[in-house]
Amino acid sequence: MYPDLVRPNTYIILRFPSGASAVHEVKLNTTISIGKHGSFETNHLIGRPFHYTYEILDAVDSDGLAQSGLRIVPAAELYAEIKEDDAPAPTELEEEGTSNSKEDAQYEVVDPKGEVLLRTNRNIVDDARTQTMTMDEIELLKAEGKGSGRDLIAKILDSHSALDQKTAFALAKYTLRKTKKYLRQFTVLPMDVPLLAKWILNERDASKIMEMREETLALIGSWSNIHFTPSPLGESPESLEEVGQGRWLVVDETGGLLVAAAAEKLGVLHPNTDEDFRGSATQAENRAQTQGDGEAKSQPERPQEPQPAISKRKFTLAQSNTITLVHANSQPNLSLLRYFNFDAAIPMPSHPLSRHFRTISWLQLLHPEEDNACTEPEVVPLEVLQTWKSGKRSNYHRKRRRWERTTSIVSETQAGGFDGLIIASFMNASTILHHLVPLLRGAAQVAIYSPTIEPLVELADYYSTARRVAYLNEPPTPEAMPTEDFPVDPTLLLAPTVQTVRCRPWQILPGRTHPLMTGRGGAEGYVFHATRVLPAEGGVQARGISKKRKTGLGDGVREVVERKSSEQETLVNVRDDSVIQS
Repeated sequence: MYPDLVRPNTYIILRFPSGASAVHEVKLNTTISIGKHGSFETNHLIGRPFHYTYEILDAVDSDGLAQSGLRIVPAAELYAEIKEDDAPAPTELEEEGTSNSKEDAQYEVVDPKGEVLLRTNRNIVDDARTQTMTMDEIELLKAEGKGSGRDLIAKILDSHSALDQKTAFALAKYTLRKTKKYLRQFTVLPMDVPLLAKWILNERDASKIMEMREETLALIGSWSNIHFTPSPLGESPESLEEVGQGRWLVVDETGGLLVAAAAEKLGVLHPNTDEDFRGSATQAENRAQTQGDGEAKSQPERPQEPQPAISKRKFTLAQSNTITLVHANSQPNLSLLRYFNFDAAIPMPSHPLSRHFRTISWLQLLHPEEDNACTEPEVVPLEVLQTWKSGKRSNYHRKRRRWERTTSIVSETQAGGFDGLIIASFMNASTILHHLVPLLRGAAQVAIYSPTIEPLVELADYYSTARRVAYLNEPPTPEAMPTEDFPVDPTLLLAPTVQTVRCRPWQILPGRTHPLMTGRGGAEGYVFHATRVLPAEGGVQARGISKKRKTGLGDGVREVVERKSSEQETLVNVRDDSVIQS
């Protein structure tokens, strides 16, 4: 369920007027510092809806100590400038008393009669001396300011000596720049995959997510056709295991970003916030009662509380809308999933990903007999098990449960029948597809991301028509695959394409329309897409539709008609006014 309110022990995104963002964890009775904008207490946000804009206000209590408060900025105040823009915009006409000739002033827009229409700032020279207020004075006003920064912005504008020389556009641009820099406002946004990708791309190390942008994530999700599959009515979990609906294979080396995007498409990324909030409140209440009075400590029911936690571990894995991650290490790198309250090492049973997400290593998939996790622990008789201590007995049951879970995931993955494959890895894509494409069912979609185009172009050549024809004419033996000419089976994927997408912000102004010069560079990002097909067994004979032909045979006329339809083929022979159908 998508979060609707700010809950404790969750992550939120703060978006500032400058366009920058920051990720913070909301904990009870703590303070969040946002640098030059100030700080505030998290208790002011807990229980409030998302998408509210707040202003940080400094105040002084009765003891003379500085305190920071928050004020919700109403919508009328946020969109006041937009409402003012509904009025006719100033045309920046020449002021009275100045010449209208093009020689006396520099102008950009002139009507057919030669009269000036718009003034430019071509003759204005940017000089630091035009701003009479020094940085020391600005820092002093920031330290003494009790408001949200609006008074400071007004004083900065008043102290500019060349403000009247600016055009309307230049003045608005200068005011907006100072507002973004000094206005102490922020908007609280819920944590989701596009915002997380944008924050890592702009504010953190972009190489950790292979420089994958939010529009590229959307393209991958679209071409992979990943979506929520409702469970058929009246079918038991045992039948769902045979049906295998909504099962996806993922190879992710972006720290879990691709897994989070797939889980969000399936609707299993966000936990049930209401249950978690009630659970945390109950735990806090029990802890307060235990510490508050001695009677609560002596109650005999307290030692029985950990018992439900043991039974919760015995949950069954979901058979539909699942994600199977294939990784190369002993433990997968899923560090980004912590922003969605999920820990792959110690998953909470209440989180949807605990049932819908599973991991398997390449060693377990290709050679499970060589992996220690797939080796069955020694079976201990019940009589001997009862004589063990509780710690040793719990360790034995834990190993048995881990072995059962691992073997179940390995057997389920090796059985195949997946609905799609999504890859974002630095490994050679052909080596991955050689092992994973046979596990897909017919019409499954394959989407592969790469920061550069060269690996994907080479991969598209492996599945080209020319290689497919050469493979069918002289097919190598299955034991010889992969070969130098055929790293993969070109008959398993159809219609390979390589695509890219990028959203570029533009400045839209008359005569000044161009992309923003402050746009981020980096890798372009490309997506390979193909469709899984099942090669036909046996020979394939193509038959077309022939026209009617008349041939004289003695006294009669023979007319041959061949008709081809999806249901049957009928051969009609007409001779001596007789019809025979077969």
